[in-house]
Amino acid sequence: MGQVTVKQSGPSLPDLPTVTAIALVAYAATNVLHEAVGHGGACLALGGKPLVLSSVHFECGEQAMSALALRGVAAAGTIVNFIAGALALVVFKTANPLHKPHAAYFLWLFTTLNLLSGAGYFLFSGAGGIGDWADVARGTMPPLVWRPAMSVFGGALYFLLARQSAQWLRSLTGSGELSMRRSKLLTVPAYISGGLLYCLSGLFNPVGPVLIAISAAAASFGGSSGLLWLSKFLRSGEHSAVTAAGLDRSYVWIVAGCAVSLIFVAILGPGIHF
Repeated sequence: MGQVTVKQSGPSLPDLPTVTAIALVAYAATNVLHEAVGHGGACLALGGKPLVLSSVHFECGEQAMSALALRGVAAAGTIVNFIAGALALVVFKTANPLHKPHAAYFLWLFTTLNLLSGAGYFLFSGAGGIGDWADVARGTMPPLVWRPAMSVFGGALYFLLARQSAQWLRSLTGSGELSMRRSKLLTVPAYISGGLLYCLSGLFNPVGPVLIAISAAAASFGGSSGLLWLSKFLRSGEHSAVTAAGLDRSYVWIVAGCAVSLIFVAILGPGIHF
């Protein structure tokens, strides 16, 4: 008697190489938006001279710039991240995860990374007294005022955005018995691969290892740490029937992830000098 194979219905678990590749693209895009479009664009718009662009910093010639313009350059990276996250969320809301699951996952992750990065900069600058928003606030009011206020604001905003992101994730994980396992596969590997990408690229930066610790590790492993715990909010979320999006292997995304990572490390790692 021949063996009967029973095929399970419903989407399978997300493909790990594909999830990793999509995450690499999303992390690299988020970084470029912050450094090049945000800081770099503001530097040009406000009368500065671009000097160096890398994966961990942007250096702007400040000789002809006012103090207000310098604050604008420092704030612009976060502002661009928030704008990009909001625009990606609009597109994500109009997308159908069941028809285009890979694009939907990229949009969700890209949205989440940009929004968490924006909120994380407030928390990081307030708690550590360094970073973009420390440069914005310094000299405007006493540190005993702006640092606690910025820390509380950043922490509260980060928590709220992470919780909301978990609800958006529901459309990808579904609401079945495998939903929590799917959520972990869509968040934890992305967090690890994106963090390693930033740090690997930072190793080639000539400024030195301190910049890696402050910028690369903080922006990646710190700024996107919500990916490690936001799926816990799914347990208390809506339990109505939601079909999971099938995230099968995509060689197009895998090739894109490898190509983007190579460019990110080889070119933006050492930096581009203007």
